[in-house]
This record gives sequence, C-alpha cells and structure tokens, in this order.
Amino acid sequence: MSEELLLNINLKEPRWDQSTFMGRAKHFFMITDPRNVLLSSETLEEARVIVENYRAGTVKPGLTEDELWRAKYVYDSAFHPDTGEKMFLIGRMSAQVPMNMSITGCMLTFYRTTPAVVFWQWVNQSFNAVVNYTNRSGDAPMTVNQLGAAYVSATTGAVVTALGLKSLATRLPPIVSRFVPFAAVAAANCINIPFMRQRELKYGIPVTDENGNRLGESASAAKQAIIQVVVSRIGMAVPAMAIPPVIMNALEKRAFLKRFPILNAPVQVGLVGLCLVFATPLCCALFPQKSSMSVSNLEADLQERIRQTSPLTTTVYFNKGL
Repeated sequence: MSEELLLNINLKEPRWDQSTFMGRAKHFFMITDPRNVLLSSETLEEARVIVENYRAGTVKPGLTEDELWRAKYVYDSAFHPDTGEKMFLIGRMSAQVPMNMSITGCMLTFYRTTPAVVFWQWVNQSFNAVVNYTNRSGDAPMTVNQLGAAYVSATTGAVVTALGLKSLATRLPPIVSRFVPFAAVAAANCINIPFMRQRELKYGIPVTDENGNRLGESASAAKQAIIQVVVSRIGMAVPAMAIPPVIMNALEKRAFLKRFPILNAPVQVGLVGLCLVFATPLCCALFPQKSSMSVSNLEADLQERIRQTSPLTTTVYFNKGL
C-alpha cells in the first residue's frame, strides 16, 4: 500500500522556485499548456475539489504528490487566483497559443488593405480585452458600464494606432511594412491593458505580507503590476511577429508558394504557433506572478496603516496578473 500523502505541501505557491527564471519558466509552461483548453468541466471540477480539500486538510485516498501537483496546475490554469472563479475559456493563458497563432497569423497575412487591418486589429484587441479582464489582479468586480467603457476605449485606441502606423508604412520598403502589425500590437498593448485594468489604477489591488495576510489596497502596486504585464505581453509578440515575416518574405520569392499561394496563411499561422509555444511561457516568466514592492514605495496613508498594524513588514506582495 502507498503511504498517505502528508499535509505539508504549500499549494498556495508554485512547485518550482519562483526566485529564478528557470523555476518561473517551468511553472508557466504548465499554466500555458494549450492542452489544458481541452480539459472537460468534470476534470476541472475534480482538480478543484482535490486542491480545496487538500488545503482544508482532507486527502483523497491513494493520491500521490505528482497527482496533487497535476491537479493544482489544472486548477490554476482555469480558476482565478484571487476570486477563485472559473475563468472564461478563451481568456485563460492556456488558450493564448491557439487563439494568438490564429489571430496573429491572419494579421501578418492580411495586412495590405485598410479594411483587413481594421478587422484583424479589432479581433485581436477584442481578444486581448477578454484576456486582460480575465487575468486582472484583485477581487473587486467591474460593473457592465465600466467594462463596456474600458473595452470601447481599449479597442478604439488600438485600432486607430494600427491605422496610423499603416499609413506610415506605405512609404517604407515591403519588408519593413510586414512589421507594422507588430508595432501596432506593441503600441496597442500599452493602451489596451491599462484601459481594461483601469479600476486597479484608481482603487488599487490587494497587497499582503509574506504570510498572505491582507494589508490593504495599493494603486502603486497596480501600476507596477500593469507595467510588468505590458512588458511581458510585448515580449510574447516579438518572436511571433518578427520571425515569421522574415521567413515568409523569403518563402514568397520561391516557386512553391508562388505555385500554391493558398498555403500562405496556413504556413504563417504554423510559424506563429511554433514561436508562441515557447514565447508565451518564457515571457510570462520574466517577472514573478507574486510580485513584491517595498513598503516605502506605497501610498503614504497605506504606509502609515502598515506601520501601525504590521510594524515588522518591510515588503508587500501582490498578484500582478498575466
């Protein structure tokens, strides 16, 4: 008989050391695994029960440590870390590769006409808006009006930026114009993410001590979190939007693609997908999911409150979102 699993495993933290890039990369390769999108509701619910029961001190008979960690990562891939709610399917990080490879591949293929640019930028920014809302930090809900205003502002700003860049590209060499979608996505991320998470900038996100005790809400922490997410998202786009254009520019001069131009889009989508499989987890790993900030960098009133309630605390921690 196998020994009963001990209750000394901390499921609030990832399996691997998050102070190192390699540890964070292993963690995010599990979280962003595209196969998690295919898991049934029953499998997700089973993982949730295993994790929540273990946290409550109840171990499923025969459960091994590897099975527990597998359940934890299935749970983390589908449930929000702050609210515990099941996340919208296409907003999960495990959906990033299949969704982004399709959308990005089309953006890179259909970039020559204004209607095509507008349509695919709108599709891309609508998808980004869903992802940014789904992976927001904190547990405060947004009203329908707030969400609608944020979506319209984010997508409009992003599409206008893309059109502006496209107009500049008409005076540039063809190979340079191929990089317009990347420049548009990078600029749009700087607009979309802050707009979709503007409530955090206004009201702050929860900050805790090292033991997870909630100390208050901080807009300064929200600002740092959003900056880190913007950098990570732009990093994700670099390989997927910079490497395929160079390869496609060379392939389109060959006889094969000239003979079968219908293969242009599938080849482009495949190249983007290959890049995203690695870029998504590696760029998520640029910063720890559980980010930190010195108490001295928080708002003055929150600093004072922490000094009174938790005088030994010098660093606070928060979920930066993804």
